[in-house]
Amino acid sequence: MNNQGKSREILKNVGLNLLSEGKTIRIKAHGYSMYPCIRPGSIILIEPLKVKGLPVPGEIIAIRRENGLVVHRLLKIVRKNGTDYYIARGDSNALADNPVKINMIPGRIIRAEISGENLKLADISINTKPKYVLNRLKVIWIILWSRIKKRI
Repeated sequence: MNNQGKSREILKNVGLNLLSEGKTIRIKAHGYSMYPCIRPGSIILIEPLKVKGLPVPGEIIAIRRENGLVVHRLLKIVRKNGTDYYIARGDSNALADNPVKINMIPGRIIRAEISGENLKLADISINTKPKYVLNRLKVIWIILWSRIKKRI
């Protein structure tokens, strides 16, 4: 693992530890999975779940993954064999994420801030009906347009 990889691993662990201790963390969003709600460069605040209790469908949650945290909207909660599974999906993703148990959800997004990279404030309100197809088409257009601009 190179120095950058080690630094990311350390920061991920620090963030997860802070959330487990009941502290809110502030991170910069990357990628387009939550577009247009959360844009790349947005600064988001993640609060531990224990502050307000279990998440509800439509909320934006942070899901623990091997490479860090993924921020997606909670689509639904299903009960199977007495265990609750949480299914999330990015607002512009084609498919839902794999179901996870509550121990894989360290927090929820409580606020977003603008940054120098992104001057549009994110809308983190509860939304149970994101426009997945329209959002995905917008992201495809953004990516294609950025590639075209690079060639010009």
